[in-house]
Amino acid sequence: MTQPAHIAPASQSVEGMYADYFLDYASYVILERAVPKINDGFKPVQRRILHAMDRLDDGRYNKVANIVGDTMKFHPHGDRSIADALVGLGQKGLLIDTQGNWGNILTGDPAAASRYIEARFTSFARDVVFSPKVTEWQLSYDGRNKEPVSLPVKFPLLLAQGAEGIAVGLSSKILPHNFNELIEASIAYLRGQPFQLLPDFPTGGVMDATNYRDGERGTGRVRIRARILTESKKLLRITEIPFGVTTEILIDSIVSAAEKGKIKIARIEDNTAQHVDILVHLPAGADPEQTRKALFAFSACEVSISPNACVIVEEKPRFMCVSDILRYNTDSTKEILRQEQEIRLKELNEAWHQASLEKIFIENRIYLSIEDSETWEEVLGTIDRELQPFASRLRAPITRDDLVRLTEIKIKRISKFDAFKADQHIRQLEEDIEQTQKNLNQLTKFTIRWFEALRKKYGAAYPRKTEISSFGSVNRAQVAVANETLYIDDEGFAGYGVKKGNPVCKCSTLDDVLIIDNAGVLKIVRIQDKFFAGKNPLYISVIKKGTTPCST
Repeated sequence: MTQPAHIAPASQSVEGMYADYFLDYASYVILERAVPKINDGFKPVQRRILHAMDRLDDGRYNKVANIVGDTMKFHPHGDRSIADALVGLGQKGLLIDTQGNWGNILTGDPAAASRYIEARFTSFARDVVFSPKVTEWQLSYDGRNKEPVSLPVKFPLLLAQGAEGIAVGLSSKILPHNFNELIEASIAYLRGQPFQLLPDFPTGGVMDATNYRDGERGTGRVRIRARILTESKKLLRITEIPFGVTTEILIDSIVSAAEKGKIKIARIEDNTAQHVDILVHLPAGADPEQTRKALFAFSACEVSISPNACVIVEEKPRFMCVSDILRYNTDSTKEILRQEQEIRLKELNEAWHQASLEKIFIENRIYLSIEDSETWEEVLGTIDRELQPFASRLRAPITRDDLVRLTEIKIKRISKFDAFKADQHIRQLEEDIEQTQKNLNQLTKFTIRWFEALRKKYGAAYPRKTEISSFGSVNRAQVAVANETLYIDDEGFAGYGVKKGNPVCKCSTLDDVLIIDNAGVLKIVRIQDKFFAGKNPLYISVIKKGTTPCST
């Protein structure tokens, strides 16, 4: 009796079973859910969403709920995960033209329900994402439909949009880059010239990419600051925020720092709508520049991001630097353009062959010679025989399909045949064939022209938003507000919590304390609520870098 397939062999241990199951699960999460494929820059759910939108596309907006429903034919998961992924694509503003309330990446407000919002492709998406004739297809999970293995994207879309995902044992975090700078880098690579890529974030801000290191795994890092303007001695205005931070997170971090006594503020006013506008009102006597530095030190006004570019290459996860991803995508674009041009050349040659055959067939009235033919084979044989004197003028042999196609020409078309227009059409086809062949012979130049055309058509809509700068780290102890007092009592205990002792001077919770005890030993300790400094010290003071210590 044959053992059912779902029952594990008796010889297989439980440990071995779970090891296999875990590996299968890990592979599934990595390949099918969390990590984007390098070929087109999409995770499976994103690719299926775009495929479903392509099926529904008629140039008009479609309800997101309808798109989600159609995507479920290809994606074996819940509608919520599909809707969230679609909103994420729409908020990037590159492929999907949105209508309705799609949420706000600045404030973190969610999008409206799927039945209330609509989407369609942008012109850019139609230009670069789809090319059915060069797309590799596979059956959907239930075998009822076909879906693309990967979309033939002719642009480094993965780097333009960025990506983030967590899988079993690894994660991926690819930062977004500027549209025009990606095109410039692709052109430079095709010309054999050096190039450098730095991130550009939709939320703007000021970036220090000194340690970016081409997005190399484990070593690269960027620091991003909010743009804070000094409006007056009592007012700071935040107009741009770091990537990955919402206005709610930013304000909460400032309030928390103020409650802990690290920053002095009077109140915060949030007027954010389409653009960030957060007003930080300062109390009387506060130093705006010092407060500005403290905001960078103690709140989410400055964040540090470490990229981790993990992508799927040939069905395996692989860590790559940003420049290598761009080279791969540029080479892929060049290959897709080659395939498209080869298909176009084949179609043009076929069109030229049919137009030339039709012209010969009608101009020489070969259609009259078949009147006496009694059988179908005689008809085809007569046409073939009459065409042979003209065969040398053709670029391909005459096939049986060609003969059948000639018999299907309608009398109305024959009666209205215009030899001049036919010659014009053939000459146009010859020019197109010559140009297409030239494109193939000079494929690198053709690819460069492709990128230049994209930049000319769409580049003006994508200026750099994040300012590239270089700034040092803020010394937290130096900018912390001195809202505590250092005390020391008769027992030798010191700290800002020793309220019954003698006051030494004002301090913050991040200061250091310099002590010289009665034996002449010097030591420096971090200030605490209460610590033992020694009875009757010769000297005790709060010290900050770049300042003169106070003492007793």
